[in-house]
This record gives sequence, C-alpha cells and structure tokens, in this order.
Amino acid sequence: MGIQERKTRHKEDLRKRILEAAKKLFLTAGYDATSIRKIAKEIEFSPTTIYLYYKDKRDIIYALHREGFQVLRQNFQPLMQVESPFERLKALGRCYIRFAFTHPDLYELMFVMKDPMEYLEVNCVETEWEEGERVFDFLLQTVRDCQQVGYFKGLDPNHVAMEAWASVHGMCALYVSGHLKSMMQVVFESDDQEGMIENAFRVLARYLESTK
Repeated sequence: MGIQERKTRHKEDLRKRILEAAKKLFLTAGYDATSIRKIAKEIEFSPTTIYLYYKDKRDIIYALHREGFQVLRQNFQPLMQVESPFERLKALGRCYIRFAFTHPDLYELMFVMKDPMEYLEVNCVETEWEEGERVFDFLLQTVRDCQQVGYFKGLDPNHVAMEAWASVHGMCALYVSGHLKSMMQVVFESDDQEGMIENAFRVLARYLESTK
C-alpha cells in the first residue's frame, strides 16, 4: 500500500469515526446539546481536526442523513427486478421495515429527528437531496406500475405512495421510539415487536390488494 493510499484510508476511517460519534451523541444527548467539542472528545481528537472534514455540526447531521438514504436506496435497488408490481410494492414495504429494525439509529435520524430537514430547507437545493428523492421515486414508480395492472383505480399515484409510506412509517416510528414496546408490554403482555409489525403489515397489504 502506497503512502497516498494510506493517507486516503486514514481520512476515510477518521470521517467514519466522526460520523459514528456524532450519531451516538445526536441520538443520546440530542442535537442541540451536542457540540463539535463533544464530538471531538468522543473520538479523542481536537475540534480543529473535525473542522478539516465538516464545516459545523449541521454539515455532520446532513452527512449522516445522506448516508442513511444511500443505504436504504441500495437495499431497494434489487427489488426493482421483481416483475409483479404489487409484489414489488409489498417487498419495498418489508425492506423498509427491515431497514428500521436493522438500523434504528439511522432511521430515527432520517425520519424522526427534525434537524436534518431543517438543514435541508435552509442550505440545499433540490439537486442536493438526490438520495431522498430517488428512494421515494422507487415507491412512486411502483405505485404507477400497479395502476397499469388495475390497482388504485382513479387515485392520484402521489397520494397513494404517500399514504403507503406514512402507514409503514407509523409502524417503524413506534418501534424506533420505544412506544410500541411499552404498549405491547402493558396491553398485549408480549415483547414480539417485530412480529406485531409484520402482522400489521400483512393487514395493510391485504387492504391495498383489495383496491384492484
């Protein structure tokens, strides 16, 4: 390995450490209570080092936001090969739920915390949020394909896609926030959160299928 390659790897490793430390602090201490100094202390570097990679903590949370959407989009891409549009729609829903189960920290940052979206509104133009738009485009195109074979007749595909996303997001948000766990222990005397969400998703899928 050459000197330049080692330098590049070191930079990437440090960038990842900064993002992991920031993600931990954003989710445990809160965005407002997290400072560049605290992130630097978490990885045992000086604040000056972090400023070599990111302008400020808003820049960091946006980087985490983009990272999450890149991972989700990569998970979605193979599903576009599913020939049946409705089966693809169900597969996208299951994939989205699995993402929330597997990456609850990223999910909370992407879809629950308001701070990344506030950064987007102030600092970004449309072309700079390609990851988020492309993820929603997967869903929207699948809804349109479903309409071509008879589902969701007479409905605006944008509204159908938004309703489908909102329904699945509600389940995932309850899981990530811990509200589902508390409710299940009190009401259902069960800890099988994933099983509950899977069953709820089946109910949603049957409802959507009835639109044909």
